Amino acid sequence: MASGFFALLDDIGVLMDDVAAMAKISTKKTAGILGDDLAVNAEKASGFVASREIPVLWAITKGSFINKLIILPVAFLLSAFLPVAVTIILIVGGIYLAYEGAEKLYEYLVPHHTGVEAVLGEELSKEEILEIEKSKIKSAILTDFILSVEIVIIALGSVIGQPILIQILVVTIVALIATVGVYGIVALIVRMDDFGYRLINFNEEEKSISDFFGHFLVNALPWVIKSLGVIGTIALLLVAGGIFAHNLDFLHHVLESWPSILKEFVIGLVFGFAALLVFTGVKKLIGLFKK
Repeated sequence: MASGFFALLDDIGVLMDDVAAMAKISTKKTAGILGDDLAVNAEKASGFVASREIPVLWAITKGSFINKLIILPVAFLLSAFLPVAVTIILIVGGIYLAYEGAEKLYEYLVPHHTGVEAVLGEELSKEEILEIEKSKIKSAILTDFILSVEIVIIALGSVIGQPILIQILVVTIVALIATVGVYGIVALIVRMDDFGYRLINFNEEEKSISDFFGHFLVNALPWVIKSLGVIGTIALLLVAGGIFAHNLDFLHHVLESWPSILKEFVIGLVFGFAALLVFTGVKKLIGLFKK
């Protein structure tokens, strides 16, 4: 009886070791999308009245958890009964990620007016603030849903062929890291300026240490968000290129002598601008037909 119990514990230990190792690999593979998720949500959760930043972020976080609860069971069912669908969704998602990365790069290289988003401030009424909050929260949750699908599918793709229990444990861990980790960091980022102002007002002395660090945090916030946006764009193209390079046979030997990171970036860039051209062309055609 005792030997059976210890054998069970040993099996559980081996299982958890396997899960931990595979979760680490899966997290590395989803790091690019996590970076973009972080950049997008840091931008969407900032710009509110200081007292509303955390409630808004908490609402987005709850929406993210609900997204995972919807996506995970569907992903596991597909993996169990229709595994080819996982690869198809992965490639389709890769096209979306490459398109998004190329679009961001295009907007940076060819600046154009996209409209000015309403900025929350104390002069707005409570009802107006809540209405704008609801709109931004819905937008953030929708973006999170799309990115969560890719995170889950990429994580699932890294454990395809493993027993279903390992798949469930690994992908669930990655999904939890995606939500808790990303939104935890976002919470710290959006409160940088508020903490900075507190340091500035900590004492009445000018040019004190607290003033120096306070001004540093306040001035650093816009640069942090912009930097995350740039890193996220590069990561999107790298992740998309990696998806295509590993799942499309005809790309296995393309640019074989190049470093893998450069090869994946170039492939992601080519697919991204191709998708951007197709989408823009379709959009113009629809516009012409409407006229």
